[in-house]
Amino acid sequence: MGLLMTVNMQTKNAIIIGSGVAGLATAIRMAVQGFDVRVFEKNSNPGGKLSAFLNKGYHFDQGPSLFTQPQNLEELFELAGEPIDKYFNYEQVDIACKYFYENGKIVNAFTKAEKFDKELQDRLHESPGNLSAYLKESNRAYENIGLVFVDHSLHKRNTWMHKRIFRAMANVRYSYLFSSLNNHNRRKFTSPEAIQLFNRFATYNGSNPYKAPGMLNLIPHLEHNQGTFYPQGGMISITNALYRLAIVKGVKFYFDSAVHAIIHHSGQVKGVVVNSENIYAGIVVSNVDVYFTYKELLRNNYEAKRLLRQERSSSAVIFYWGIKNSFPDLHLHNIFFSKNYQREFDGIFNKKSISTDPTVYINITSKMENKLAPPGKENWFVMVNAPANNRQDWQQVRQNLRNSIISKLNRMLDTDLEQVIETEDISDPALIEEQTSSYMGSLYGTSSNSKLAAFFRHANFTGNIKGLFFCGGSVHPGGGIPLCLKSAKIVSELILQYK
Repeated sequence: MGLLMTVNMQTKNAIIIGSGVAGLATAIRMAVQGFDVRVFEKNSNPGGKLSAFLNKGYHFDQGPSLFTQPQNLEELFELAGEPIDKYFNYEQVDIACKYFYENGKIVNAFTKAEKFDKELQDRLHESPGNLSAYLKESNRAYENIGLVFVDHSLHKRNTWMHKRIFRAMANVRYSYLFSSLNNHNRRKFTSPEAIQLFNRFATYNGSNPYKAPGMLNLIPHLEHNQGTFYPQGGMISITNALYRLAIVKGVKFYFDSAVHAIIHHSGQVKGVVVNSENIYAGIVVSNVDVYFTYKELLRNNYEAKRLLRQERSSSAVIFYWGIKNSFPDLHLHNIFFSKNYQREFDGIFNKKSISTDPTVYINITSKMENKLAPPGKENWFVMVNAPANNRQDWQQVRQNLRNSIISKLNRMLDTDLEQVIETEDISDPALIEEQTSSYMGSLYGTSSNSKLAAFFRHANFTGNIKGLFFCGGSVHPGGGIPLCLKSAKIVSELILQYK
C-alpha cells in the first residue's frame, strides 16, 4: 500500500495527528514508553505555530516568541536518556521585557526581583516592596494552586481525591475567582503604568484582563521568579530539537500528509484515514484544534457546536519586518502600550475589531544573535493582539493597522520607520486558521475570560471514544509552549493508565 502501509491494529501502535510542540513531545514520550509512533502532518515541516522562515538574510520565528520554564524540555530529554545540550542550548536574559508608554515613561522589567522593584520605584514611583510582594504572592499561587491545574487532568476523579486539592483550595482567595485581573492589580499597585504592565499577562493565554479572573496573577511567576530565557538559534530551535529527539527515539514522520478522518467503531478508536488509506492504531492523539478534530475528523457537529459555547481567545496580526538599521534602545522583547488599554480589549472581544491605538509588541532575536539578520540590521517580529477570525476584511485591517503601528513607533522612537523597512511578510487570523487549523485563528483555543474557564477546557481524552486523546493549546491545560509541553505529559500518563 505504499509509504503509508496499513498495519495491524495493536495498542502499542500509536498515531499523532499534527507535529506542533505538544505533538512532538507526546510522540517522544510515547516512543519512550515503547509505542511504535507515527506522526502525520499536513504541512511540509514540523512545528505547527512554532516555525520559521528566511527572507533576504533575515531570520523570523513565526509563532511563539517567549521562552520560559526550560525545565519542561530538560525533563523530556532526561526521560529520553539524551543530553539536552547535544540538541539545544539556551541562556537567561536579564530584562524580561522593555515597556514604553505614551507619556514618555520607559520601564525595564528586570528578571531579578530586587532590580525590578527598584525600577518601578524610580520610574513609576511605586512604593518599595510592592513588586516583591506581588511576585511572592504569584509564586504561592502558582506552586499551591497552579500546579494542580497544569500538571494533572481536571477530568479524572483521582485528581480531586488527592490531598493536593485541599492545599490548593486553602490558598484560593476571593479575588482570584471573583475579581478581574485588572481589579486585583489595582489593589497591588498605585501607578496606572504598573497596573497596565501586569494586566498584560492576561494576553499570555489570549484573554481580557478586565474580564479574566485575578487567578492569572500567577503568570508573572514564570517570567520573573523562574526566569526568562533565550534559545540559541531562535525559537525554531525548540522545534528542531524536539524533532531530532523524536527521530532518535524511532518516531516516524509523514509530512504533506493531512489526516482526513479518525476511524472509530463501537466507542473504540481504530486509526486514521490519510490519502484515502486506512492507517490502523490502538491509540490516536490529536494535536490539532479540538473543534477542528470534532468537526472535520470525527464529523461530530453536535460536539463541535457545543465547544463553540466557549469564547474564543484572541488572535494576532503579525508583521515580519527586515529593518536595515539598528535601534540600540530596543531589547529582545519590547512593548509599546496603548493609551487606553480597556478600550483596546473592548474592541478585540466585544466589537471584534482592532484599536486605532493598539499595543505593539516587538521581538528582535538579532539582539541576542547577530547572525539572525544581515550586519547592522535587525529582524523585527511586530505583533498586535487581534480578534479571532470572524470574516473581517483582513486586507483592509492589515493596511490600517500597518499605518497605525508605523505612526505610533515613529512618534515613540522618534524615527521614520517606513524608510528602513527592507522586507515585509504578514500574518493575520485568517492565515493562522488556514495554516494551522486553529479554529477562527485563535492562538489559545478558548479564552480565560470567566472564573471557571480552566474547568471548561476540553479534557485530554474523551469518554465516548476509547483510545482517542487530545494535546496542544486548545485543550487542557491551555496554550503557550510550557502548557503544550505539560499537555503532552498529561496525555502520556493517561495512556499509561489506559487499558
